[in-house]
Amino acid sequence: MTGKILILDDEESIRFTLSRFLRAAGHAVVTVSSCGDALAKISGDGFDVVFADIILEDGTGIDILREIKARGLGCPVIMITGDPGIETVTEAIHLGAFDYIPKPVKQEALLNATRLALSYKAANDEKERYRSNLEAIFRSVREAILSVNNESVLIEFNEAASEMCGFSQADIGNPVSLLPRTTDNRFETILAEALTSGQPREEDRVECSAASGVRKVVSARIYPLLNTQGQSTGVVMMLRDDTHVSNLEMKLREYGQFHRIIGKSEPMQKVYAPIKTLAGVQTTVLITGESGTGKELVAEALHMAGDLSDKPLVKVNCSALPESLLESELFGHVKGAFTGAIKDSEGRFQKANGGTIFFDEIGDLSPMVQLKLLRVLEEREFERVGSSATVKANVRVIAATNKNLLEQVSQGILREDLYYRLKVVEIKLPPLRTRTEDIPLLVDHFCERFNVKFKKNIKSVSSDVFQAFLKYSWPGNVRELEHTMEHAFVLCNKSVITYDDLPTDFMKLAGVRRSRPEAQSDDAGAVLAALNNTDWNKAKAARLLGIDRVTLYRKIKRYGLVREASGAKLLR
Repeated sequence: MTGKILILDDEESIRFTLSRFLRAAGHAVVTVSSCGDALAKISGDGFDVVFADIILEDGTGIDILREIKARGLGCPVIMITGDPGIETVTEAIHLGAFDYIPKPVKQEALLNATRLALSYKAANDEKERYRSNLEAIFRSVREAILSVNNESVLIEFNEAASEMCGFSQADIGNPVSLLPRTTDNRFETILAEALTSGQPREEDRVECSAASGVRKVVSARIYPLLNTQGQSTGVVMMLRDDTHVSNLEMKLREYGQFHRIIGKSEPMQKVYAPIKTLAGVQTTVLITGESGTGKELVAEALHMAGDLSDKPLVKVNCSALPESLLESELFGHVKGAFTGAIKDSEGRFQKANGGTIFFDEIGDLSPMVQLKLLRVLEEREFERVGSSATVKANVRVIAATNKNLLEQVSQGILREDLYYRLKVVEIKLPPLRTRTEDIPLLVDHFCERFNVKFKKNIKSVSSDVFQAFLKYSWPGNVRELEHTMEHAFVLCNKSVITYDDLPTDFMKLAGVRRSRPEAQSDDAGAVLAALNNTDWNKAKAARLLGIDRVTLYRKIKRYGLVREASGAKLLR
């Protein structure tokens, strides 16, 4: 093991001798004769070992030792002394000298001390690297982390723990007393049990009050800390704030709705799951699906569900902006960059700083803009049009498309590297025809919305219309259903929407025939379908059939309909 070594001694013969011995062993050596020269050298050069004479003309080697320690340098210092008295040696060791060697310095003693010092420095550097890495990890983890010894004394905590629990540096060395408060002191209890048993402990979704006094839902994980002999020295406790996820799940369970997305079917549950997972993860997301499936709503939900909900959400319709303007719209421009650029202008990336930018119809970007967007995704920076100054892009990117991007890649329309950079996580939206069980929810939702908009009191759609909605393939998906309902609301002057209120185009595409609502409502199959499609909600079923609840009860009794786990069925 070789290293870079500094020799400080005011005797030229000693500097020459030590330098010759060390260079012969393969070390790089720098020699100085005064404290001033030594201080100048250690300021600019990184040395692995320093040899310093204790007695010098302009100071002492102990002064150099103090300065090295004050600067936090990791190089071992070995003192050289012609009079190794006990007081001098004691002071040097007390100040942190690695070793000392007496004059006259023997070659074997010099090289042995150098080897030991270099080995110590290598081990210490490795330990420091581990410590720095652990500190970086400790700081970056979003969960609150705290370590406690066997006496329940707080040893260390991260910034997240300070925010959640209110810890300060003054709490280190004191018994833990600031854990989030629960009605039964649950966190204190599981901490005590973990310290006693030495076994991991877990507690999920506990309602508590954090240091700020705000009510939260927190999950705890406790793991033992073991020494090299396998003995417990304490525990590390992780506290995760699950309040947001818990609230989202509650809304999902209660309303079959997430943000402004309607649906409780299995295909929609598969959409909600990644949205919840990505709520706090700032990664690029690609949303795919047919036109009208709600890709923009998913982008809004991703933004609102995460930590950026109070930051800007900027939308870009790639197909609506001319290619000549798109680059300037995205990245901004400086005055004089092109004809008409009479002043500096912020682009949408700058407007979205700290928040989210949503690219709708990402497959319509030109090759030039694709390249610039790729750079933003990879390097998180860009230049405004007409400027060479780099601007940092602290923005989360969400993209959406109804096109087959892989096919566009194979045709050379879309860059392959951009495709894979966009598709870090993909959320696929199902077409409405694959989740017809959500149509009753959507119909009710649009009824509530359009009743407010048009100041009407329309309760629902007739059984005829409802059956047509279930059978129709909805090529325009939810957007087409929304427009169909809005058209019907404009025309309808009754409490129930019928065929007469539907768009002519829909009637032709759906291939349905008009019939008297009364005749249809008398049909046992229509009553059966209405009950199944409203989960046996008699008020909704009656509205779908265009009859009152008393009439519906009579029909249920007349047709012998009963409810089973699988729905309603006809007894005869």
